[in-house]
Amino acid sequence: MRVVLVGRVRDRDRVRPQLLAAGIDIVIEAAALPAAAELPEDLDAVVMATTDPSSPFATRSFEPTELTEALTAREQEVLELVAEGLSNKAMAAALGISDQTVKFHVAAIIAKLGATNRTDAVRRAVRRGLIAL
Repeated sequence: MRVVLVGRVRDRDRVRPQLLAAGIDIVIEAAALPAAAELPEDLDAVVMATTDPSSPFATRSFEPTELTEALTAREQEVLELVAEGLSNKAMAAALGISDQTVKFHVAAIIAKLGATNRTDAVRRAVRRGLIAL
């Protein structure tokens, strides 16, 4: 996704890491919305960064609160073991399954949570209340 990030410098500085972490490409940053002629043709959105919560342009979290697909009981078990820092081999031994099956479950968890890696999956799971540390 390609966006223009608009707002005060400090507000853009606060929002930029969230956008980048979500894989969003910031093509232009500006204090005010550039003229339509200055916007790229393949632009997907304009993100207005503001700290005023009453503003209709107030920045919202880019992390969905709902999962697109619920974790299975086994994925939940694997997620809890990932949060404990266990290796795939240790999880496989604890659950009585193969390393390859653990890898499959970890990949499914990462995809369902929209995470980029195991650490991000744990962070997102904690924020959603799926696990407690």
